[in-house]
Amino acid sequence: MAHTYTSLLTHIIFSTKERFPWLENDVREEVEKYICGVARNLGVTTMAINSVADHAHMFVQIPSSHSVSEIVGKLKANSSRFIHEKWPLRSKFAWQQGYGAFSVSRSGVDDVIRYIANQGEHHRKRSFQEEFLEFLARHEIEYDERYIWS
Repeated sequence: MAHTYTSLLTHIIFSTKERFPWLENDVREEVEKYICGVARNLGVTTMAINSVADHAHMFVQIPSSHSVSEIVGKLKANSSRFIHEKWPLRSKFAWQQGYGAFSVSRSGVDDVIRYIANQGEHHRKRSFQEEFLEFLARHEIEYDERYIWS
């Protein structure tokens, strides 16, 4: 086959360090737009993004030329720098190490977009930790309770 054809749809979740509520309403929209710009520069198509005070969800299509870890690393590093420069009082802002990345089939696209759009509603009922553990269970990903939140 002479060409590469991929459909790498991925739901990415990453949290602020120690789940501190840095992404309050006054910065959230600008940070999300900035993250989308970084993604676009990497050739990533953002299908949905939404955050709450302590974490962000993205639904993206990743080009075959990049790995998920490379993309997430660049999104987090660039957005951290942006936050530090734009809001000097948030100089201690940091993203938590690690992330979750979950593959999505074409048939699940609408459900994931709807889920991400409704983050505010989801988190009136459960915490980020509860939500993330649910994702790990649903995708049958093993983890060590001692290290998951550090």
